[in-house]
Amino acid sequence: MLDLMKDLWDFLKVRKKFWLLPIIVVVVLLGALLIFAQGSVVAPFIYTIF
Repeated sequence: MLDLMKDLWDFLKVRKKFWLLPIIVVVVLLGALLIFAQGSVVAPFIYTIF
């Protein structure tokens, strides 16, 4: 996992694609939110957003 993050950072740095970083962070956070909220009481409210 650490190698993947290092490779991604090297790609962003070399190609000057720093605008992709906020998009990647938001997608990862939304994915984590869906995974962690799957078994909780909040799940029906989160799924109505999508």
